[in-house]
Amino acid sequence: MMPNKLNSNKIPLLLTVVITVITAVTATGDYVRPPPRKTLHFPWDSKLSSQPQQVHISLAGDKHIRVTWTTSDSSSPSLVEYGTSPGEYTYRGHGDTTSYSYLLYNSGTIHHTVIGPLDHNTVYYYRCGGQGPELSFKTPPSELPVTFAVAGDLGQTGWTKSTLDHIDLCEYDLHLLPGDLSYADYIQSRWDTWGNLVQPLASARPWMVTQGNHEKENIPFFKDGFESFNARWKMPYEESGSTSNLYYSFEVAGAHVVMLGSYTDYDENSDQYNWLKADLSSVDREKTPWLLALFHVPWYNSNNAHQGEGDKMMEAMEPLLYAAGVDIVFAGHVHAYERTKRVYNGKSDPCGAVHVTIGDGGNKEGLQSKYKDPSPEWSVFREASFGHGELKLVNSTHAFWSWHRNDDDEPVRSDEVWITSLTSSQCVAKEREEARETFWLP
Repeated sequence: MMPNKLNSNKIPLLLTVVITVITAVTATGDYVRPPPRKTLHFPWDSKLSSQPQQVHISLAGDKHIRVTWTTSDSSSPSLVEYGTSPGEYTYRGHGDTTSYSYLLYNSGTIHHTVIGPLDHNTVYYYRCGGQGPELSFKTPPSELPVTFAVAGDLGQTGWTKSTLDHIDLCEYDLHLLPGDLSYADYIQSRWDTWGNLVQPLASARPWMVTQGNHEKENIPFFKDGFESFNARWKMPYEESGSTSNLYYSFEVAGAHVVMLGSYTDYDENSDQYNWLKADLSSVDREKTPWLLALFHVPWYNSNNAHQGEGDKMMEAMEPLLYAAGVDIVFAGHVHAYERTKRVYNGKSDPCGAVHVTIGDGGNKEGLQSKYKDPSPEWSVFREASFGHGELKLVNSTHAFWSWHRNDDDEPVRSDEVWITSLTSSQCVAKEREEARETFWLP
């Protein structure tokens, strides 16, 4: 028996249907994502053992900066020379060192030196360890406006480099990173290569980071978690009254920023919870009208990935953030981008925070492109693409947020919104007033 043949009269009709479908899909404006990029590989480094490497800076209290770097030579001094003119080092700061061992790996000598007091909005030239190269950084302004670059889940892939290149084009004052830095994942030499990868940016503007799951690196009964992270990326936890490098706060210009730990205890009896309550109670909204929070695991997430992982932390801590009037929350973990309306307790609330998931910096695991359908009523914009965000706190009442997709190596602004601060909105929701009374927040 001869096989059935497609009726030739039906071929034009079939082609018309196919073309119509393709046109309809194209007309939706859906972004076609470029393919993944490989993990970067770094050549052997022949720098002298005393040569500073992996230089990065962070805020260390009012008018002070912590400079961190690594050397192979343990006798290299923890000295930072600095001044406001190239090659003229009027001031000197001395710090301390640490190191750690991890299985067969021994870290270099990690230097932490706090310098200051420094003038605001000023370029300083500096060198570490008494020898070159000369680097420079700019201190943040003392008052608004101030601009943050925001990108989480960075890693060290080709997309990471694209993200960093785009951030380098941004006129920003400091970088916020809500967890998952190097993706070393137990291979400690990857911390070293990542430190050198980010040095051009991290040595020029303060990087304020919190931990993600890829920083844990614990080995049961043998190694506690976060040893590498805590040794290499010391944040101002002591300056903010915290007992752990995994959660702290800092102030810059007109913002109070709370950095929380998704992977340390957060229930109502925990040290982190009690510290957070005390920290939020001390915030002066006249001085810092903007209140921001960062942690790794998102509480509001309509992506299929990592559903429910932040629920317990949200149950414990969201009432505190709501009572204090947190304006914007940044999280990572989900390798995609999403922005919400102001939300609280699982639904839109004019007195809640805007939640932004921005775990799309360039990690090796790729993007997570499947979302819940239909979209929750609180979700405004969502897309699985690599990129970074920029938050400009323009004045005490208004901020401009934009998300920039890495499109063919060009930073394409794909989402943007003006946000009004809660201090200026006269938010009087009954639920928030009850929460403030419950937690005795001013």
